[in-house]
Amino acid sequence: MEPSRSEMSILPNGKGQDLGEEIYSVLSFEGKTSFGMSVFNLGNAIMGSGILGLAYAMANTGILLFLFLLTAVAGLSCYSIHLLLKSSGIVGIRSYEQLGFRAFGITGKMAAGIAITLQNIGAMSSYLYIVKSEFPLVLQAFLKADTSSGEWYLNGNYLVVLVSLSVILPLALMKQLGYLGYTSGFSLSCMVFFLSVIYKKFQILCPFEEFSSNSTLAQAHVANVTVNHGYHNGHVMVDDSNCSPQMFTINTHTAYTIPILAFAFVCHPEVLPIYTELRNPTQRKMQHISNISILIMYTMYFLAALFGYLTFYTNVEAELLHTYSRIDPYDTLILCVRLAVLTAVTLTVPIVLFPVRRAIQEMMFPNKTFNWIRHVAIAVILLTFINILVIFAPNILGIFGIIGATSAPCLIFIFPAVFYIRIVPKDKEPMRSTPKIFAACFAGLGMLFMIMSLSFIIIDWTTGSSSALGGH
Repeated sequence: MEPSRSEMSILPNGKGQDLGEEIYSVLSFEGKTSFGMSVFNLGNAIMGSGILGLAYAMANTGILLFLFLLTAVAGLSCYSIHLLLKSSGIVGIRSYEQLGFRAFGITGKMAAGIAITLQNIGAMSSYLYIVKSEFPLVLQAFLKADTSSGEWYLNGNYLVVLVSLSVILPLALMKQLGYLGYTSGFSLSCMVFFLSVIYKKFQILCPFEEFSSNSTLAQAHVANVTVNHGYHNGHVMVDDSNCSPQMFTINTHTAYTIPILAFAFVCHPEVLPIYTELRNPTQRKMQHISNISILIMYTMYFLAALFGYLTFYTNVEAELLHTYSRIDPYDTLILCVRLAVLTAVTLTVPIVLFPVRRAIQEMMFPNKTFNWIRHVAIAVILLTFINILVIFAPNILGIFGIIGATSAPCLIFIFPAVFYIRIVPKDKEPMRSTPKIFAACFAGLGMLFMIMSLSFIIIDWTTGSSSALGGH
């Protein structure tokens, strides 16, 4: 039943009019996205470039410790979504920014909007970095082209702009997120194809012999190797002393595993928009969609990490596909996998752009109705800004690390917990009730994660370490 205008005017905290409009627009909106398409959309929002770094994470934790951490992060993500959905159900709001407004006024709304914007701009930039770095290599290998030819189609800067204009921008201009369900399904299919690298486990023996061609491509891959090698008569020999799996490992790089895993499950800004467009929406139905999406990604992440690790063991690099290229950069299967990853991350960018655009509109145009000019302009400005970052700031990974270490804990842990504590009435759940105590502990865990991540990034900078921090 829709709330009356008089009921809207007496909503608490002096925010009746804005919240009343939000509730009225949500309840009067008829969602058209099916259950399956919603799973595709949320799964595509979860999936990110972090899958390429999970084998490296396993190499620095061991199989059992990695499995424990992966399970813990997936479970905490489900719990976090539960807090968001319950808070949303109480006040009838399906916008992350408006939940912040309901809980803490304009401060909460701006904090949520800024965190969403920073997190997703960093994510989209990492996806386009993959396009910039991988697409030229794929074309070069398929065309057997020479890197010194200087052809424009082997220049990553031109290619990333071309992909942005021809693929990403048209998809980003769609009015509703639900229409991207078909591209989301295809994108997820591409990432499932990524699991075909499992087959390489049975072809590549450890210790493996590196590609010894004098080509520029092969030399570039060998030059980027970060593990220890021996040299004999000019040939690269990989150390064979670490060709057995470790169940439990602790080293200086282990601490980076939690950020890598946490960033791999960031999807929370997309949950409420997908909930809004769901056909016949209920909290239980949306939680079921979230659980299925996280379970699918959990399975894919574990398989990719396990077989990547069991193929190269401690010789695995932070970017898994680079390790395969060290053996044969022209291998047909690996080239197809790289092309599938490129397709997947390209189709993910429009999904991630939607909550960023919504956050900007909530912060800058809170009382405006839908306008095509504004809708298109924000998308064009965002893509232009991200392309400039990718083209002209090749060493921006440290900045992305800072953004991820601050915004990701806020979106996954801190905001859902404090919004829940603030929004759920005390007469229903007192502050000392078990659910609110759990929520408070959850927020504390997020603060701990943030402090730990920032500390290790600062240590990484000050010591000049080359540790790679994975992102979503």
